[in-house]
Amino acid sequence: MRFLIIGAGALGGYFGGRLIQAGQDVTFLVRPGRAAELNASGLVIRSPMGDLDIPHPAHVLASELRDPFDVILLACKAYDLAQTIEDFAPAVGPETAILPVLNGMRHLDTLDARFGAERVLGGHCLISAVLDAKHVIRHLNDMHVLGFGERAGGLSARVNAIALACAGAGFVAQPSAVILQEMWEKWVFIASAAGITCLMRASIGDIVEAGAGDLAPTLYDECARIAEEAGFAPRPQAKQRGLAVLTAAGSPITASMLKDIERGSRTEADHILADLLRRARGPAQAGALLPIALAHLKAYEARREREALAQRTP
Repeated sequence: MRFLIIGAGALGGYFGGRLIQAGQDVTFLVRPGRAAELNASGLVIRSPMGDLDIPHPAHVLASELRDPFDVILLACKAYDLAQTIEDFAPAVGPETAILPVLNGMRHLDTLDARFGAERVLGGHCLISAVLDAKHVIRHLNDMHVLGFGERAGGLSARVNAIALACAGAGFVAQPSAVILQEMWEKWVFIASAAGITCLMRASIGDIVEAGAGDLAPTLYDECARIAEEAGFAPRPQAKQRGLAVLTAAGSPITASMLKDIERGSRTEADHILADLLRRARGPAQAGALLPIALAHLKAYEARREREALAQRTP
């Protein structure tokens, strides 16, 4: 089975590296800068689950893609999706399975429109990893889960084949018969964590310490109601697990979206918060937190764009 991994950053590099370690046929689609880094120092992973050094990982530029792959693992930022699709399109053949692990759901519509829904699996991942300034992928916890499945439900031959290919890769491969349910549950959690930590500009533990520990559960319930309206109410175990993380005293956890703000980077607010709010039936209730969190992020984006424009203008 031939895998094309889109990017060799924290997520793509980690899962792709583990697949290479298991002897799978893996190629990374990268941009010139990352290609130069891989040529110079290889793919380097530092993880509590075992370090990995791959001196010469196979990689290509978009202009070099010619033949189709069996599986395309897509782990880009949502705002880069349009360009990324153009980059990997030559690698999509009649039997190619596209496995996106972006948060939310809007990317599925985009991929379906371009390649056909029959080629697009549902997927998600649970991992905390970063690509540091020395181009080392640092896995920060003991979770490394890759979930995937047919959006119509059930376990197909291609899903089972992907699971078999991942079986010796050292991460947790989870073929799922209810992948959309799992994706919605993760979306509700991610939107809640991103919304509350960005709105408060603080970690979960600091929010609790400030006496505002009820805000995250309130936001979670708002997001969960939207999921329920769509037919994917979070299951009790998922809700219990999510709320435990969102209310943990002393927790240093912040959403990656807050880290984007602190770096002055672009955020995925449109894909994660705005699209969720768009799917709500009827207007938001007075005092609802989700619209306020979204407005906070949109205001940040507006200021960021204005400052960037000022820097470009002589």
